[in-house]
Amino acid sequence: MATLGRSEHGDNPEELGRARVDAAALLDAALGDVDWAVPPLGSVRFSIDAPSGKLAAMALGDPGDPCVVLVPGATGSKEDFSLMMPDLAAAGYFVVAYDLAGQYQSAKAGPENLVPPRSHYDYRLFVDDFVAVLETTATPVHVVGYSFAGIIAQLACVERPGLFRSLTLLGCPPEPGQSFKAVSRIGRFSTWVNGRAGAALLIWGIRSGRVARVPRGRQRFVNYRFRFTRRASVRDIYTLMQRVPDVRRELAESSLPKFVAVGEHDLWPLSLHRQFAQAIKARIGVYRGGHSPCETSPHEFSRDLLALYAKAGEA
Repeated sequence: MATLGRSEHGDNPEELGRARVDAAALLDAALGDVDWAVPPLGSVRFSIDAPSGKLAAMALGDPGDPCVVLVPGATGSKEDFSLMMPDLAAAGYFVVAYDLAGQYQSAKAGPENLVPPRSHYDYRLFVDDFVAVLETTATPVHVVGYSFAGIIAQLACVERPGLFRSLTLLGCPPEPGQSFKAVSRIGRFSTWVNGRAGAALLIWGIRSGRVARVPRGRQRFVNYRFRFTRRASVRDIYTLMQRVPDVRRELAESSLPKFVAVGEHDLWPLSLHRQFAQAIKARIGVYRGGHSPCETSPHEFSRDLLALYAKAGEA
């Protein structure tokens, strides 16, 4: 279940869900082995034209409702949010998730499609794609950026704040610069590992279950989508995460509702996530499990997002 922290900015944890055993917590506790290849009932699949190419997307809900855009991280996909989308749509939101360029069903999107073409995936590519996705919706929107996508969401928020109704950073690297240095086990080696070797190590860790132990059905889907994800995109993302831009001051100055969501056994120490939340003046929610509360605590995480969105609506 989630525990909501009171920050030095006086945020009341009661305002953003509660650390209690409620219906959401019971649903999460009852989660079994899910077939992640099965889309949420009633969802539609489509593609979005972005600067890097066509991005595979999935949506659920009424397009006339306020929009929530969910963005997966490196080696992930839109399906990472499949258990959350029905809760958000049922509460009156139009929910959109998409695969990053080079990932899973967006594998054909890449720097070679840009005008003029470029040789690598870079921050500019991902931010421009992200803005293109937001501009297909009725802005401003609520944004959830997961892991690497949290960096992209921060950069886009600083550049185009008018597109955002709120910003949630899920398992996002909590420090700028060399973001891997504080990751357990691999942190001390990450400075000397280049993008190619780092990507290979990351993929091996995920496929072998060394990064996170997941149910058999989840692991089967994770391994399946690696058939499509371009190694070059993982390589370049690993390199980008070795030099994360620092926009904490700009985010702290923004009055936008902000939420940091993290598993209690995340890749990065919880203390760093708390410091990050304080630095950007965000609330923080801590959930049981590891790096993927959207998979392991989807109902509790959705509950807390809805509370955040309600407050944003009142403001």
